[in-house]
Amino acid sequence: MKPTKAKFTVLAALACVAGAGIIAAAATPQASKEVQRGEYLVTGSGCGDCHTPLKMGPSGPEPDQARLLSGHPEALVMPPAPKLPPGPWMGTFAGTLTAWAGPWGVSFTADLTPDAETGLGKWMAQTFIDTMRSGRVMGRGRQVLPPMPYGALGHLTDDDLKAIFAYLQSIPRLSNHVPDPIAPQEAASK
Repeated sequence: MKPTKAKFTVLAALACVAGAGIIAAAATPQASKEVQRGEYLVTGSGCGDCHTPLKMGPSGPEPDQARLLSGHPEALVMPPAPKLPPGPWMGTFAGTLTAWAGPWGVSFTADLTPDAETGLGKWMAQTFIDTMRSGRVMGRGRQVLPPMPYGALGHLTDDDLKAIFAYLQSIPRLSNHVPDPIAPQEAASK
């Protein structure tokens, strides 16, 4: 059977597609491994415990996976934090685990999704690393507030922090305007 121009064109096209698939396969596993490592670190570090709001499920509070790592829900306006009596108790938290009050004032967990306006969408990996290392928003802004364990996360390697950032950039973006923190003096006057 003699090859025709049509058969040759089909074979050439298949070879190009296969070649493109090999190139894509060669590029994707590395990125995929970094994202998978980031997911592992985010899950193992418990980031979702505070940055994913809880909702009431059939067996009690459970993570609201539709709002994965989106921080304090913008629609949830918090009343003043309860006053604690003097003693060993230092803080209180919302039932969603996304708002925390203590001597630092009131803090709200940040939107970690890749939304450009409300999350980490405009951040670069180095900005994320600088934040974890310095304990300052964007590496130079206001202090990151409790309960964020930036001190512990700051001890991770640059590769680990890059993997976490890569994973955070891979999750669905959600527009969620988290309130600004409330200073201790303002929180006490409410």
